[in-house]
Amino acid sequence: MRRLAVVCLFWLSGTAQAELWGYVDGAGVAHLASRPLNSNYGLVLGSAEPDRRVPGKLDGSQGLLTWLEFAPEVKAVQPFLREAAARHGVDMELLKAVIAVESGYRHDAVSPRGAVGLMQIVAPAEQTQRLLDPRTNVLTGARKLAGLIQRFGRIDVALAAWNAGEGAVRRHGGGMPPFAETQAHVHLVLELYWALLQRSLPAQAQHLRIHSSPK
Repeated sequence: MRRLAVVCLFWLSGTAQAELWGYVDGAGVAHLASRPLNSNYGLVLGSAEPDRRVPGKLDGSQGLLTWLEFAPEVKAVQPFLREAAARHGVDMELLKAVIAVESGYRHDAVSPRGAVGLMQIVAPAEQTQRLLDPRTNVLTGARKLAGLIQRFGRIDVALAAWNAGEGAVRRHGGGMPPFAETQAHVHLVLELYWALLQRSLPAQAQHLRIHSSPK
């Protein structure tokens, strides 16, 4: 799974990339958007045109990644992320990216469309209370996401199905639907996932072994 993710993200690095803007407010809440909604937003990921950058806001990436590492609401779900990753084979960093973009780590978030909890899972009304439990929500979301990745064979298409529905993906030949909202959502998740991978992979290297080339 990790190798497939890295290959997919290297491939995406050569394509047009969406931008991720954000900031962390005084209450410790991370706000994310695909464009700067006000002067608080700084460029987190992507490559904005020079005249679109907000002065003094160029360190957003490090600020957001630090928030994802130390924020209490993120730490509170870390055990569930580890459990979900081990049980369903989905990278923790991918789950963290999906949660950040979907709900901003608000476990009690309910969208106008009825999407519930951290990963904003759409379910019948009678399941809302159950999905407001963070552990249940993360495990359920990881299982669903793992199923989509297995079904469609690509992380980007799986994320598109998560956002727009499996039917929309199938109607467009099993590929990325031509919906601007869905494409932006997928790019935001993958950009953040890539940044988290870049931060986490070096930290996981505990030893250095140098192999001599065969003569």
